[in-house]
Amino acid sequence: MADYSAGLTGKVALVTGGGRRVGAGIVRHLHGRGMNVALHYRHSLGQAEVLAAELNAVRPDSVYLLHGDLLDLDLLDEMIQQVLARSGRLDALINNASSFFPSPVGRVNEAQWDDLMGTNLRAPFFLAQAAAPHLAACDGCIVNIADIHGFRPLKGYPVYSMAKAGLIMLTHSLARELGPSVRVNAVAPGAILWPEDGLDEVTRQRVVARTALKRRGSPEDIARTVGFLVAEATYVTGEVINVDGGRLLGGS
Repeated sequence: MADYSAGLTGKVALVTGGGRRVGAGIVRHLHGRGMNVALHYRHSLGQAEVLAAELNAVRPDSVYLLHGDLLDLDLLDEMIQQVLARSGRLDALINNASSFFPSPVGRVNEAQWDDLMGTNLRAPFFLAQAAAPHLAACDGCIVNIADIHGFRPLKGYPVYSMAKAGLIMLTHSLARELGPSVRVNAVAPGAILWPEDGLDEVTRQRVVARTALKRRGSPEDIARTVGFLVAEATYVTGEVINVDGGRLLGGS
């Protein structure tokens, strides 16, 4: 098995949705630990370019961009081939990209279903399938970014919640299917960044009050956990780590 205790220097990660928010935090963290990063983005070209320029100024040619819509199945294998052509190896696949929007029962259409299921569940599976033999060659790993609402559904977001529940089962299933050569784990964030469509202050305070730690987390909390699963957790597979400040514990 690979000796991850020696560090991540020179290893290669593909991070989907890596241009902004939590994805950007993951890219920065893995890069800071010595990895080269293939940074995938869909709409956030400007943010992805700024991040890549920032990190390449620290270590030249260590970050490069991959553009594409993860709903395009033909693109997924092509993305893996692009990474191999550019870097010659793949050590970690971080399935971070995610669609998130309400889907009230009675008003869900097929396009919304396909978007939420496609980005959150189908794309991670087919990317993993394409990447698996190349990850195996490096004793690599997959880390899926799930959500605590894959365990406890979010009111008004049933399709998103179902997709994240599927991603959790995908994590368990692929850990069984791809072992012993490839480890597969997931991170399930709680309140890290507020949704871009905004939450009123009362709702924000209610969410924080229901966490055991009584505070919101940060993208770096997720990134450090991803780094642990990539680098240190060499005897961990099929696990989902909740990084939620104790939100799933419940309480008032």
